[in-house]
Amino acid sequence: MIYVDADACPVKPEILRVAERHAIEVTFVANSGLRPSRDPMVKNVIVSGAFDAADDWIAERAGAGDIVVTADVPLAARCVARGALVTGPGGRMFDEANIGMASAMRDLGAHLRETGESKGYNPAFTPRDRSNFLSTLDRLCRRARPAAGDPDAGQPA
Repeated sequence: MIYVDADACPVKPEILRVAERHAIEVTFVANSGLRPSRDPMVKNVIVSGAFDAADDWIAERAGAGDIVVTADVPLAARCVARGALVTGPGGRMFDEANIGMASAMRDLGAHLRETGESKGYNPAFTPRDRSNFLSTLDRLCRRARPAAGDPDAGQPA
């Protein structure tokens, strides 16, 4: 299963293409409306507008063999702790080796914004980010298949 923190996700079409190629179900989770899909492998979940409701929904369900796509570092940390494979929309993978540093850098950035030391502008999403994401997601889909008990595990992807 691929869980997507969908409210501001810039790579939804790419997720659908890669998931279809690997025959993996996708669940988009958002606080607001999502475009409906007739594909039985795609599920949309609309959660309440409460703060972190989408994050909580994903974190409660994601586990070993699942993939999570999110730019939210605290959500990534929660999912990594549950054994999920996690990537950001720019292709940055989060795992046990780097989630501590990612969390610390996020906290430092928040502190610098609060003190006025940083304006907090995020760089624009580029075609290179999209390409990196596609490569990372494809790799994670191949890794997730054996973890999910796929009968085709070990077969060329």
